[in-house]
Amino acid sequence: MKNYTIVRIGNEYVVRANEKSILKIASRRRAERTVTDAAELLDSQAAPPLSPQAPAEPSITRDPSEIADDPRIIPDPSEVP
Repeated sequence: MKNYTIVRIGNEYVVRANEKSILKIASRRRAERTVTDAAELLDSQAAPPLSPQAPAEPSITRDPSEIADDPRIIPDPSEVP
């Protein structure tokens, strides 16, 4: 969180991110700690980049040969060879 500020309004501190108020806290130290904790959580949840050789997801479609062998299943005309 690089675009944040902590502003004192009366007896409270308001955490603002990108010019939008998002949190009110009574203590400036607690506000700073909360911002630090949130930034660490956001960094830890960043998705790792996908490798170019990542395996494809498994298919859940049935093998056409199994469909032809099962008399209970009426094959889709577009799947019949």
